Amino acid sequence: MTFTVAFAGKGGVGKTTTCGLFIDYLIKAGKSPVLAVDADANSNLNEVLGVKVDLTLGDLREEIAHAEIAEPSPIPLGMSKQEYATYKFGDALIEHDHFDMLVMGRTQSKGCYCFVNDILREQIRKYYLNYAYMVVDNEAGLEHISRGILPPVDLIILVSDCSRRGIQAAGRIAKMIVSLDLKAKDVFLIVNRAPGGVLNDGVKQEIELQGLNLLGVLPQDDLVYEYDSAGKPLVSLPDDAPVKTALKAAIEKLHLP
Repeated sequence: MTFTVAFAGKGGVGKTTTCGLFIDYLIKAGKSPVLAVDADANSNLNEVLGVKVDLTLGDLREEIAHAEIAEPSPIPLGMSKQEYATYKFGDALIEHDHFDMLVMGRTQSKGCYCFVNDILREQIRKYYLNYAYMVVDNEAGLEHISRGILPPVDLIILVSDCSRRGIQAAGRIAKMIVSLDLKAKDVFLIVNRAPGGVLNDGVKQEIELQGLNLLGVLPQDDLVYEYDSAGKPLVSLPDDAPVKTALKAAIEKLHLP
């Protein structure tokens, strides 16, 4: 069975970096193959992982939804939309050592995408069963999971910075997970960019007030800034980098299958 992990959090808290380093941990722990899914329209998980994206599922969605009015039509004569989507889905799947990647992308224009979403849902659910893990970098609203385009999740990890406002935002997402009845088996919190890897009393109080289950605290790591500024994939950080060491300790608490 494929074990599915979803990351969520408001923008700017280091969610995508944490998600990418989580994928890196799985691979180095021998828990591959992994399907990485970038489901946040504002995310850049591919840059964290060091892969190039040529076609997103959003691009494919647009192409199929407007094929009937396009001149010339991208769909060959005699091929149905479903057949074309199946054919093109392979182009959107980025294959890499030990992991593959799908980028959901965004919808650019108005219109009904229900039919195309149904096709993508069918394709994703067929493909993801080939992987030991599926790891999803989500937008805060968890739209693709709540709408059923992506499969149900086993574990949701909320990521926050070490501010009270960040923790409050994570608390709102946790409440939304309950209201959407996503049926995740576990929901945990990781707090990122804590000075010295230590939380102050005010943040600890806010975590308790929000009823969040703290999994781990990641320190502010200058190497992350240096690698990001140089355009280096963050998964290439040394394994003894403070942020990687702290994340490994947090993940090992999960006793993943």
